[in-house]
Amino acid sequence: MTQLYGKQYLMTAGPTPLPPAVSQVMAEPILYHRAPAFVEVYARVLERLKMVFQTRNEVLTFAASGSGAMESAVANLIAPGDVAVVASAGKFGQRWAELCDAYGADTVHLETEWGEKVDPAEVDRALADRGGQAKALFTTQSETSTGVLNDVRALAEVAASHGAISVFDAVSGLGVIDLPTDEWGVDVVVSGSQKALMCPPGLAFAAVSDRALAVAADARARGARNYYFDWERTLKGQRKDPPDSPFTPAVTLIRALDVALRLIEEETLQGVFERHTVLGRAAREAVKAMGLELFGPEDEQANVVTVARTPDGIDGAALPKTMRDKFGITIAGGQGHLKGKIVRIAHCGYYGAFDVLTSIAGLEMALDELGHDVTFGAGTAAAQEVFARAGIRAAQPVG
Repeated sequence: MTQLYGKQYLMTAGPTPLPPAVSQVMAEPILYHRAPAFVEVYARVLERLKMVFQTRNEVLTFAASGSGAMESAVANLIAPGDVAVVASAGKFGQRWAELCDAYGADTVHLETEWGEKVDPAEVDRALADRGGQAKALFTTQSETSTGVLNDVRALAEVAASHGAISVFDAVSGLGVIDLPTDEWGVDVVVSGSQKALMCPPGLAFAAVSDRALAVAADARARGARNYYFDWERTLKGQRKDPPDSPFTPAVTLIRALDVALRLIEEETLQGVFERHTVLGRAAREAVKAMGLELFGPEDEQANVVTVARTPDGIDGAALPKTMRDKFGITIAGGQGHLKGKIVRIAHCGYYGAFDVLTSIAGLEMALDELGHDVTFGAGTAAAQEVFARAGIRAAQPVG
């Protein structure tokens, strides 16, 4: 087992660092999940989740990873043989296609080049080609593998125009980028606890519209099968007074989420969005000032993770390893065919200005270590200027 020494900085897009108050509540004695003390916390969490998802609907909660939330959407909406359109632009978009195939869908997979956005016009044509038969469009809000942000509102409108349910993976983007679920008419938004919600992995969420619930009921009548991820069963429990869970909930994680959601309330959701905007801008300006090329289109709203191409002549696999092993800073490399070609620095969740500055300084030092011609301080100076102009308090989280 590798032993890490010294202070560590976690700069990946999940898991992400935890506020101290979140860590502390998990060290308290565990509660019985049917005791009034926990039921009160559970009810509060279910209500606060609606604030983050910007919905009046129930946010169905499962003990699972974000991929569990994705699977719940496919399992409930798709009966064997149903047409499902998947629009992917990276590794996590491809997961939708794999899930649809696993549940016996007639999957139409529209693959966009990694590093580019899904084109709503192409999705419109793909749905039109199936003559209104598609039950759902599955796609991604923020593609964590590339840093690219898709146009949720436009894609939801395209799906609705063809009578299809719109389903978005917002595992990394929820709580970073504005996604007014009800206002934009999005049918299903799924996410997880381990990114901008500032909790450990282990909780999965699905905000589900009444229209999606009706489609799920129809799919069930036509042969869709599930058990643990059954939306109807979970919804029935959550709508009780007081709310209940059909299965043992992840008690400690729910208590952690209660604290994290309180911190988001204190910062305000708009404040959280604005902080991530400043962090993302600072990271992008730093990368450009270092002479590195941003991967994908430069987007003022793509504030989950900043992605840079690895400079020519530099071992792309060695760069994240050097940062981790020599400087104690964990960033992510590329996935799939981008392995060794890009590096990803995340800033979604419990991150502030000095986390970004530390990461940029470490990236400069790691590049120098690997033989790249570096002007020390170029990246950090660019980031500092962004923070100075925005006001440092705008880039610091609550808690």
